[in-house]
Amino acid sequence: MGASVIPLHPTPDTTTASRDALAALHRHLDRCKLSANTVKAYKRQSRAYVDWLAGPEADHDDAFADVVGAEAAVTTWRRHLIASKASAASINQALAAVTLLYAQTGIRIDVKRVRIPKPGEPPALTRAEQGRVERAAARRGARDRAIITTMLYAGARVEECGRLDYADLTLTARTGSLRLHGKGDEVRTVPLPPVAREHLAAWLDERGTADGPLWTGQRGRLTDSGITQVVLAVGEDAGIPGLRPHRLRHTYATRLREGGADLAQIQALMGHSSLDTTARYFRAGAAERAAVVDRIFEQ
Repeated sequence: MGASVIPLHPTPDTTTASRDALAALHRHLDRCKLSANTVKAYKRQSRAYVDWLAGPEADHDDAFADVVGAEAAVTTWRRHLIASKASAASINQALAAVTLLYAQTGIRIDVKRVRIPKPGEPPALTRAEQGRVERAAARRGARDRAIITTMLYAGARVEECGRLDYADLTLTARTGSLRLHGKGDEVRTVPLPPVAREHLAAWLDERGTADGPLWTGQRGRLTDSGITQVVLAVGEDAGIPGLRPHRLRHTYATRLREGGADLAQIQALMGHSSLDTTARYFRAGAAERAAVVDRIFEQ
């Protein structure tokens, strides 16, 4: 009795079923109201799945027979995509396309998506980088230094920085604070450390104490875009291209954490509605973790 033959390709019925489903999906995508990029991606991903089924690495003759066979095939394909180092977002897009492919045949599959970790916040500036940023801002003048200071030492979002009026700033000989107008009409008052009071006072010496926007340009109040351009320009001067306002805000939060502030205190200062949001700011990077280990275990 001869050895059993293991087929290397799907049976003709599976091939026909997959090609028919692919054609039906493409007709459906041409009619639906998805973006052109999504339609293109779904067509590409579903075609890749059908081609994979016809390849020697697949052995799923029942891929279009029923939901059990379909889910087994797609699960194997999912493992294939993971092994190929595809991104989680790309894999999930492919699974969504194939789920829609099967829907054209009346088969509703449920295959686990790849978990996409929530993105962390942009890395904080190192102490050396922060020093370069502050020196670059000072070279650009009192206004730009005060803008950078508001983000680095008060944690202001770019839109909060843009909304500031003269009346939102309180400075005395020994204290100072900023009233920030945050998301959802939330207002919080943030105390200013001495270095921030010094830089903001220098800007007021130049600006004056008239009511109105704290930051002005050639056409009046400096817009959020204008403030972002200031930060980008300072970053370029400091040798940190692509510097964005949120990285300065993240640096403020990180310095608070390094200084021993607890989550509740940082949540209040940052204006977060949830502690989960605050916690995302404090994922230490590789360099910081290494520095902690060196400090703890130094001989």
